Amino acid sequence: MVHCDGGARNNPGPAAIGVVIEGAKGGAKEYSEFLGSATNNQAEYQAVIFALKKTKQLIGKEKSKNLEIEIRSDSELLINQLNGQFKIKDKDLQPLFFEIWNIKQDFKDVKFVQVPREKNKEADLLVNKELDSQVGLF
Repeated sequence: MVHCDGGARNNPGPAAIGVVIEGAKGGAKEYSEFLGSATNNQAEYQAVIFALKKTKQLIGKEKSKNLEIEIRSDSELLINQLNGQFKIKDKDLQPLFFEIWNIKQDFKDVKFVQVPREKNKEADLLVNKELDSQVGLF
């Protein structure tokens, strides 16, 4: 299971992602990354891209072909777009959607699940820590 979050201050503005990848043995790996300037929705998409790539890197290309993965986010828009329930009207999100679609093919199955914000606290905390560390740069 993977928890993702992305956020931007001033939307668009300084943006970051936070990803928590839970291991099969109960441990978790946490990642955050500063994106530069982006919208909140772009950051949410970038978080999923990072999570899929990092998961594949951690377990290896061959094992990923047999892996069923669940991506959890508190972004209703992101999850509904990735599940084909909402159209992607923002032309800047379309290439990010296609990138996710292509990476998704490297896994047996990828499920996108919306969770309440309080169930995504760790990923959100990583985003905010990353943004706070960049405050002096903007």
